[in-house]
Amino acid sequence: MAAPWLQRWRGAYAGPSGPLRLVRLHGVQRSSWRAAHAAAGAFGAGPHPGPPQRAANPGPGPHPPPVATSREKHARIVQGRPDQPAEPKVLRISIIGAPNSGKSTLSNQLLGRKVFPVSKKVHTTRCKARGVITHEDTQLIILDTPGLTSPMKAKRHKLEAAMLTDPWDSMKHADLVLVLVDVSDHWTRNSLSLEVLKCLSQFPHIPSVLVLNKVDLLKKKIILLGLINELTEGIVNGKKLKVRSEFEYNSSSPAKTVLKVTQTPPPENRARESPCQLETDKAQEGSSLDNSSDVKASESSLDTEAREQKPYKYGDQKNRKGWPHFQDIFMLAALNGEEVDTLKQYLLMQAKPGPWEFHSRVLTSQSPHEICDNIIREKILEYLPLEVPYGVTQVTELWEEGPSGELIIVQNLVVPRKSHKLMLIGRRGALISRIAQEAGQDLMNIFLCDIRLKLKVEVKS
Repeated sequence: MAAPWLQRWRGAYAGPSGPLRLVRLHGVQRSSWRAAHAAAGAFGAGPHPGPPQRAANPGPGPHPPPVATSREKHARIVQGRPDQPAEPKVLRISIIGAPNSGKSTLSNQLLGRKVFPVSKKVHTTRCKARGVITHEDTQLIILDTPGLTSPMKAKRHKLEAAMLTDPWDSMKHADLVLVLVDVSDHWTRNSLSLEVLKCLSQFPHIPSVLVLNKVDLLKKKIILLGLINELTEGIVNGKKLKVRSEFEYNSSSPAKTVLKVTQTPPPENRARESPCQLETDKAQEGSSLDNSSDVKASESSLDTEAREQKPYKYGDQKNRKGWPHFQDIFMLAALNGEEVDTLKQYLLMQAKPGPWEFHSRVLTSQSPHEICDNIIREKILEYLPLEVPYGVTQVTELWEEGPSGELIIVQNLVVPRKSHKLMLIGRRGALISRIAQEAGQDLMNIFLCDIRLKLKVEVKS
């Protein structure tokens, strides 16, 4: 039987879809395979198959298809006639948010395979790309875009003009928009960025869903209630949220509260009610929970009441922190993909009758060469400091199939200064070998074939 405080938690909070609940978080250990091969050379990926890789999130249906290694073959598949069923359904999803909020990571998790570059540095995604999820009679098209940024920041990072326009262009073709917020960033989590608010106000007719990312990194999960109230202006799906609660947490207690947010999809007979649910559990070291727990919850409630939505004026962004027209809220953990599967199920339910855009064998609209460039650039961004990686130019010198069916790739990395060359090569070639090794493994997982990747570095003449 659950402790009294936990019973109060479960009964005290109710959102548009029912009571809020809490569950325990589970971490995911990183594989040590790469460390075991850290001494490999520039042909780091080699012909060896590497460890068996689990999809980022399998989700419904079979495993995602591989990407063709030939540019011509991939183009034929992408441009081919869709093999749609008699009554197809489709949903185009635009994922927007501030730079480095986790948009590409979420896209990869939804797709079930890493095809978009991911890095801790901002502006890893340089241009829009489409990912395709085909499940039974439904096709989801994910419009992965660069983070919304201002012209001043774009000039500072020497970004292409497309990085300013691509997020806006993707909204024009979207049926639904996911707004991603990194709640682990205490500098930005309390409000939507000005660029995001501008984008939402420009397309208020497009249904929007708030996605709070990396909730597992929050030490105090109670912060989420305040963030939801700020980012939604207290309104979700046209209903006002009223929060009357008070929680006390004694940090000196040996008990440790561990929370994770999960969601359940709404019933089929209602498509617009929120699927958001919170589940709680209590993990305690050395003793079981009882009435003397140091975590106390006063009698609280989260009520909803209907209210007319006021029009959102375009000139009000500077005075606003949130968007009052979200139809639903989802909360995702950084390390766990369970909630992503729930989000995917929700998106499948939002699809409307319409023709497919791609053949079911298509995973992404990116060409094999674009994928390769992006994956290598991801590693360069990850390992080079400050502004150095943004000055690297990539030139593919060789792309061919080897005698044993492996894909051989030779790419030249051109840098503006000799100091940058030494930095990229690393001591005794350790860094360039590591980049080749890790990029080769990622490409192997994308193309599902052996990869031999060689990277060369030279100074721009």
